[in-house]
Amino acid sequence: MSVSPKRPKGPPLNSLRAFEAATRLGGFSKAADALSVTSGAVSQHIKTLEEWAGIALFERRSQGVLLTQFGQEIADDLSIVFDQMGDVFHKLRKGQHQPNVHIAALPSIAQLWLPTKLPLIRATLPEFTLSITALETAPNLSRDVFNISLFIDHATPSPTTQIIADDIIHPVCTPQIAKRLKRFQDLENETWLFDATWADDWHDWCQEFAPKLSNLKNSAHFSLYSLAIDEARNGAGILIGHDILVAPYIKSGELVAPFKQRFSSGKSLNIKMVDQKLRSDPLNTLVEMLIN
Repeated sequence: MSVSPKRPKGPPLNSLRAFEAATRLGGFSKAADALSVTSGAVSQHIKTLEEWAGIALFERRSQGVLLTQFGQEIADDLSIVFDQMGDVFHKLRKGQHQPNVHIAALPSIAQLWLPTKLPLIRATLPEFTLSITALETAPNLSRDVFNISLFIDHATPSPTTQIIADDIIHPVCTPQIAKRLKRFQDLENETWLFDATWADDWHDWCQEFAPKLSNLKNSAHFSLYSLAIDEARNGAGILIGHDILVAPYIKSGELVAPFKQRFSSGKSLNIKMVDQKLRSDPLNTLVEMLIN
C-alpha cells in the first residue's frame, strides 16, 4: 500500500512579492503602487508571510514599520531571486518564433511621440508584434514583462539606457493668441493650461524667466498632456510645451512659441532596455530606430 502524505506548502508567491517590493521600494504604499494593489493588501500579504515563517520581518511602531535585521537578509536574497526569474521570463520570450515586443511608455509619449515612429517600424520589422502600455511610472525591466521603456526622467547613459533628447520646455499657443503677447506680463491676461504629469511646468518656467508673474484665476487642468495640447491647438489657452512632444504642431504652424526663452527641465526622453544578452538582433534594430 503506497503512502502519499500531504506535502507541506511553501510561502505564497504573492506574499513574497509584496515583501520584496516593500523592502526594495521603501514602504507599503510604494509597493502597492508597483504591484497595482492597495496598501492594505500589501500589509496582509506580509502578515501572511510572517505567519508562515513564524517570525516577524517588520517591527510595528507607532510611526510606521521598521525592517528587522533578519527581514533585511531575506529581502536581499529575494531581490536576487526575482531578478533571476525576470531573466528567465525574458529568455523564454526571446525564443518566440514570432517576436512580441512590449513597450512601456509615459502616456504622453505613447500618445504623441511613439505614433510618429510606428509606421516605419512596422514596415522595417514586419515580423514584430508590438504591444504598448501607457504607465505613469517607469517599470522595472528586470521584473516586468516589458522589453523597452520610454519615459521623461533623470537618467545616466549606460548599456541599458540611452538618452534620445533633452527635455526643453517653453510656452506654446496658437498664432492668434501669440499676437496678444508682447511681453511676459501679457501672459497674466490669458488662460494657462496645466496637465497632471507636469503640474509644475508653469512654475518652473516662470521662476527662471518671469518670477513676478501670477495667474491663479485663469487656468484649466487636464489629466493627460495630449488633452492639454488639443486644447492649446483649439485656442483655449497657453501651455508649457515640451519640445519633443509639440515639435510637429510647431512645424505645421498650429502652435507657435510666443517667447524665445526656453528652459531645460534637467530631464530627458530616455529609452531603457533589457540587458543585451536578453535582446534579439531585431529588437536591437527596433531600439536603434527609436533612438534615431
